[in-house]
Amino acid sequence: MYAIVEIAGQQTKVEKDQKIYVNRLENEVGSSVVFDKVLLIDDNGQVKVGKPTLQDAAVSATIISHFKGEKVLVFHKKRRKGYRKLNGHRHFLSEILICDIAEDKNSLTIPEKKAEVKTEIKATKKTRATKAKEEVVAEKTVKTKKETTAKTTKKETVAKEEKKAPAKTTRKSTKTKKEE
Repeated sequence: MYAIVEIAGQQTKVEKDQKIYVNRLENEVGSSVVFDKVLLIDDNGQVKVGKPTLQDAAVSATIISHFKGEKVLVFHKKRRKGYRKLNGHRHFLSEILICDIAEDKNSLTIPEKKAEVKTEIKATKKTRATKAKEEVVAEKTVKTKKETTAKTTKKETVAKEEKKAPAKTTRKSTKTKKEE
């Protein structure tokens, strides 16, 4: 079973338990969303098409995360004129999980427990990320301490060698034979 739904101004083909990326939604992470603008539903070969939308059909989804998409570079050039311009941007996106597709709004199931579980999973991932960052910072401080001790030992050995063997300099006289 699949449906074609208008989500945030774009028509998207969705199926149950599918994760999709859409333009940023205003709702919070973990909250459930119901989309009413269903254009088409296909239930094992039985196709129902709306004019333009189906009256009682709806799709429920849960917001998993909000994030920024990949960087998009826009380059303009006019040949033989020396005109070049480079701009870029990143889209604000939301990742959603389609929970249910229903032909009747009253039979639509809106999950509440799944949203709580997803937010708990995100929280544990964030703590893992912060722990990893702390470990990296700790490793860097250990490396810098080792490097500073290595530098000081090199300086000390050079100084000891200079003390042990002072440089012997001998000058040849520059006087000529007539001056002597």
